[in-house]
Amino acid sequence: MAIWGNVDSNVPAVTALLADYAACIDADALEQWPDFFTTECHYKITTAYNHAKGLPVGLIYAHNRAMLEDRVVALRKANIYEAQRYRHVVSGARITGGTGDLVEAETSFLVVRTMHDGAQDLFASGRYLDRIDTSGNRPLFAEKIVVLDSDKIDTLLAIPL
Repeated sequence: MAIWGNVDSNVPAVTALLADYAACIDADALEQWPDFFTTECHYKITTAYNHAKGLPVGLIYAHNRAMLEDRVVALRKANIYEAQRYRHVVSGARITGGTGDLVEAETSFLVVRTMHDGAQDLFASGRYLDRIDTSGNRPLFAEKIVVLDSDKIDTLLAIPL
């Protein structure tokens, strides 16, 4: 397993980015969610099976920040779904590689979903496969692939993971 550069210098910035990312979604501050990504980012939610087979189809897919912004507008104004909140539990990031100003990291996550009536369930588990651009004032996701452990997907997958 190749580790990129000085791991110690990247871990705090990557850890902070992931914590702030999860907190943004959990606080329903979705208008700020696209700000965690570079302009020409890639965001995809897929299953472990599809990822292992190299299948390109994503349950949610965006290939730039404008598409993420459109998704938020659609969530707020067009989509109809039952009121819900997420709570992320995110593991420590493991730096897996990188080149130049890009850091590659893998992080496990659990998402608990709370519905408007108070019912809670383990909504999703999986891992984030991230390519993080560290060239600017703060790190940003150049690519975030959300790999779900289960192939069974709830029909209420509306909010980003």
